[in-house]
Amino acid sequence: MQQDIDPSAPILLFDSGVGGLSVLAELRKLLPDAPVIYAADNAGRPYGTKTEAQVAARVAGLLGRMAERYHPRLVCIACNTASTIALGMVREVLEVPIVGTVPAIKPAAAMTKSGVIGLLGTEATIRQTYVDRLEHEFARDKKLLRQAAPELVEAAEAKLRGEAVDPPVYEAGAQGLRAQPGGENIDTVVLACTHFALVEEELAKAFGPGVAFVHGAKGIARRIAHLTEGQDFARKAPDVALFTKNEAIAGTLAPALAGYGLEQIEFL
Repeated sequence: MQQDIDPSAPILLFDSGVGGLSVLAELRKLLPDAPVIYAADNAGRPYGTKTEAQVAARVAGLLGRMAERYHPRLVCIACNTASTIALGMVREVLEVPIVGTVPAIKPAAAMTKSGVIGLLGTEATIRQTYVDRLEHEFARDKKLLRQAAPELVEAAEAKLRGEAVDPPVYEAGAQGLRAQPGGENIDTVVLACTHFALVEEELAKAFGPGVAFVHGAKGIARRIAHLTEGQDFARKAPDVALFTKNEAIAGTLAPALAGYGLEQIEFL
């Protein structure tokens, strides 16, 4: 029952790194008073190069431990790779609502004028049958071109730390899609990794004018708001950024994390 939920119980956002901050930014707009724990599995990143079994076991195990420690009211897997692989398993393990993240193929199919959609994701995401099903259900009359762009994960992490990233990193993803048959007609690009939303401005320059980008952050935030509708929120302590590995890099992210309202850093 909603009235039984502790007002200070947090919403737990989980990602392999900082990509889920794009979801947190949208969530803040809808639920500014909601206590948040943002968990980044920096010890396990990147997920895109791991096997499905490795990702599923790791994500389910970590979220189980985090749920025991922090007692969240809701868990959001703010990671396309983890969601497309482990969402079902996590829902079996945890007894709180679970919100996943899936590539925004449905809105992209509604947006495209040329009928050619590009999809940028990790190696693991773009090969998932889940993506095949989304394409069949929502874009069967379109052309969906997929490109793995794992280097953009590191670019987003570096950008958030305030480090310079060479433009060719962004251009490689654009060229990978453009070089495929029909790629010259792409007018809509699905950012199928929450990290990529953090470098949308740089990708826009790489693709040039006339290309729209779509990702799921706003829709995820709306889903979380819907599932917590009517619940009370009371922030009794600073919102936390939780890392799975204690490394200096977490400290270099502190100023950026504070900009997202995450004023305290902890380690699992």
